[in-house]
Amino acid sequence: MHILPNKNDTAVIHEFILLGFLCSQEVEILLFVLFSIIYILTLLGNSAIICAVWWNQQLHTPMYTLLSNFSFLEICYINSNVPNMLFNFLSKTKTISYNGCILQFYIFLSLCATELFFLALMAFDRYVAICHPLHYLTIMTRKICGTLVSACWVGGFLWLVTPATLISQVPFCGSNVIDHYLCDLGAMLAISCVPVPKTMLTCSIFSAVITFITLFYILVSYILVLRAVVQVPKSSSRKKAFSTCASHLIVVFLFYGSIMVMYVSPGAANQPGMQKFLTMFYSIATPLLNPLIYSLRNKEMKIALRKVMCKV
Repeated sequence: MHILPNKNDTAVIHEFILLGFLCSQEVEILLFVLFSIIYILTLLGNSAIICAVWWNQQLHTPMYTLLSNFSFLEICYINSNVPNMLFNFLSKTKTISYNGCILQFYIFLSLCATELFFLALMAFDRYVAICHPLHYLTIMTRKICGTLVSACWVGGFLWLVTPATLISQVPFCGSNVIDHYLCDLGAMLAISCVPVPKTMLTCSIFSAVITFITLFYILVSYILVLRAVVQVPKSSSRKKAFSTCASHLIVVFLFYGSIMVMYVSPGAANQPGMQKFLTMFYSIATPLLNPLIYSLRNKEMKIALRKVMCKV
């Protein structure tokens, strides 16, 4: 640990140690192999969806444009934490600089917020397509779709400016060991010099507001969608609508379920083992599962992915 004495004889921390999973070197090597495979499969799966949408003219619609952007987001999301985790599996020091830790915190949670906005936007797209089909192409034009996608990215990164600023002002002067594999909120606040209830409350409010508002919007949208679908006579279009909505809802429940247990459930933040498991689930498992969920339940995407495989 590199420290620098200050006027009050305390110590200013310049780097942190990410404790990781507390296991033997042999187990760490096995975990390195396992997560490397997951990482590669996630990159390949999401990249395949992007290529399928890009190369297939029939998929140049708002729904698939959003899906390809969502896959790009998942690639960014997994790259914000997994490469550093893989490096630490093979590293003896497992250190990360102070500035690097704050930056990882900001980027990781900003991408998480962006994903919440994207899921709400995808719900809006399905609502317009199913409840207002005659006006869909006039509402979800390419320009409007691009504007909404940009708003999700900008909104996600702006939303975390205040929490990241507050975290950067938290005094760290004692232990520099973070009991996590990344710089997450609860693990960082656990090693602050003094209690910071205002910072914790503010960060919790920011997390709760974006989580519950986007979730409420998604649920209301799909209640209206399902009501409209039920009123349609049984046909292939009704089955297709159910299938598309089911894929999106599965992704929503997987992501929101782990997020809410992590940041809303009392006591979860005080259990490092639970922290790591839930963080792995929503930041590593869901980006891996999403391409499978969307492709297996979508006939057009299956055909497009087969064409991509043939080209490769």
